[in-house]
Amino acid sequence: MEDRLPPELWSYIFDLAADEDVIFYPGLPTNMAQSTWSRAVFGEWKVRTAQDTINIIQRRSYATKKAIIRTCQRWRQLGTEFLVRCLFFDNPTKLRDLRSILDRDTSLGWWVRRMHITHFLSERGGTMDDFEEPLLAILRQTPNLEIFVIDWPMSTAFGAVADTLALSCLNLRTAHWHIPSELLSKVIWALESLTNLVSVHLTFDESVKESDTITLGSAESVKLSLPNLQQLFLKGFCQDFMEQASGWTLPMLRSFSFDFGPNRHDLPDVIGFLVQHGDTLLFLDLNCVPALDVRTILDLCPLLTTFCFNLDWKILPAIADIPNVNPAHDDGDDIAPVSLTNRPHNYIQHIGLHGCLQAFGVGLAAYISTDPLSTHLVQRNNDTNFRALSRNSFPKLERVRLLSPLLLQYLNDANGPREGECFRRWERWWDTCDNDGVRLEDCSGGLLGNLPQDPAGEERDEEGGEDDDGFYTEEEEDPTQRRVSNLAELRELLEECRRMSEEGQQEPPFLFPY
Repeated sequence: MEDRLPPELWSYIFDLAADEDVIFYPGLPTNMAQSTWSRAVFGEWKVRTAQDTINIIQRRSYATKKAIIRTCQRWRQLGTEFLVRCLFFDNPTKLRDLRSILDRDTSLGWWVRRMHITHFLSERGGTMDDFEEPLLAILRQTPNLEIFVIDWPMSTAFGAVADTLALSCLNLRTAHWHIPSELLSKVIWALESLTNLVSVHLTFDESVKESDTITLGSAESVKLSLPNLQQLFLKGFCQDFMEQASGWTLPMLRSFSFDFGPNRHDLPDVIGFLVQHGDTLLFLDLNCVPALDVRTILDLCPLLTTFCFNLDWKILPAIADIPNVNPAHDDGDDIAPVSLTNRPHNYIQHIGLHGCLQAFGVGLAAYISTDPLSTHLVQRNNDTNFRALSRNSFPKLERVRLLSPLLLQYLNDANGPREGECFRRWERWWDTCDNDGVRLEDCSGGLLGNLPQDPAGEERDEEGGEDDDGFYTEEEEDPTQRRVSNLAELRELLEECRRMSEEGQQEPPFLFPY
C-alpha cells in the first residue's frame, strides 16, 4: 500500500500521527496552564503539571515516529525527517550519540526544529558543561532550529552555546536557558544577536562569586531592541537583568512572568520594569514572598486581561478604599477591607492566585504548629485579599484560579480541607465567587472542590461510604467513569491547544494560557 500513495500524502499522514502541535507551540507554558490528574503506579491520583504533560507528549510522539520508521524501508525513508524534527533528552549523554548520527548524515540536521534537554535525573552523570562539545556540534548542524529549551544549569558552557546559536540558528524563536547570574553579560549579547526571539524564559542561579556586584563590561551600555519578543519569563536571581531590561525597547511584549521563589531579600525592581513596559502587557504573573504594591502595578498595566499574584501578601489598605463592600463578602469577622485597585480595572477577566498553602490546613500546614500566630496571619491575609476580588474592582472578572499543584495534591490526599475554620474558609470563598458569577478553579481548571474519584468499590473512606464533609464532587459525571487514561488526557490537552490556536489566530500565540 505504501507504493499506492504519493510521498506528500504519506508525509501528511505521518505529521498527523506524530501529533506535534503542542510541541511546536512557540509560547512556553505559564502558571495559568492547566495541570491534569493522572494515576500513579499504585493507583493514587497525582497532579501532573502542564510542563510534565508536554514532556510526556514529546516522549510518546518519539515512540510513534520510531514505530513508523521501523515498519518498512519506504516508511523509513519518508519518516526519518519526522524522527529528528523534535529532539527531546532527559539524559544529556545521548547528545554524543546524536552527534555521531548527524555526522554520518549531515542532511538530517536541516529538519530539526525543536531541541529540549530536560533536567530529569541529575545522577545520570556529569553536568551540561561536560557535554559542551557534542551540543555545539549539533547546533552547528541545525540551521532551522526554532525552539531551544535546556533545563539543565549551564555555567562555562553558556558562552559558547550562545555564540553558536547566534551564528548557526538565526531562526530561533523560543529560548529557555538556566544560567548563573554572573553570566548576565553573555545573556545580553546572546539576546542582542537573536532578534527573531518571540518567547524567552531565563532562570538565574545565585552568583557563585564572592562579590555582590556583577560586572557587565561593555554589555552594560547595550540598549537592546527586541522587536518580536512577546513573552518574557524571569525566575530566580534576576535583579540585574530586570534593571537592564527596564531600559530596553520591547514594543511587542504582551506577557511577563516573574518568579522569585522563596527568596526574601534583594527583590528586583518590578515596579521600575513595569513603568517602562507595563502599558502593553495583557498577561502578568508575579510570584514572590515579599509583597508588592498591587494597586500601583495594576495602574501601570491598564490592558491586562490576566493577572496572577500571591494571595499570602499583606496588602495595606488604601487611603480611600472602595466605599461599598458587597455584603456577600462579609464573613462576620473584623477583618478590615482592602482594595486591590485605585480604580476599577475594566479588562481583567482571569486572576491566578499563588500561595494559599496554609489556607485549608492540609499538607505541611496540618502538621506544623510551632508558629500558630504566623499561620493565623497568613490565613487572615488570604481572607482579606480574596474578599477584595470583587466586581467593584474587576467588573469583567470571569474566573479565579488557585495555581499551586502542591495545594491541589494536598487537598486530594486529605480528601478536602481540614474541618472547622479551614473548611468554612473554602465555603466563604465559594459563596463569594458564586454570588458574583465568578468561576472558582483549582490549577487543573476544575471547580475548586471537585476531586478525582476512584471507581466503584474503591471509595476513599475505610467504611466504603460516601464523603460527608461536603467537599463535593462533579455531579454531572458518573464516578465510575473518572478513571481517565493518560492518552485521553493528552488528547484533551491537544484539542484544547488546537482550539486556543484557532481562536487566537490574530493574536500572539502565548496569550491563551489555558
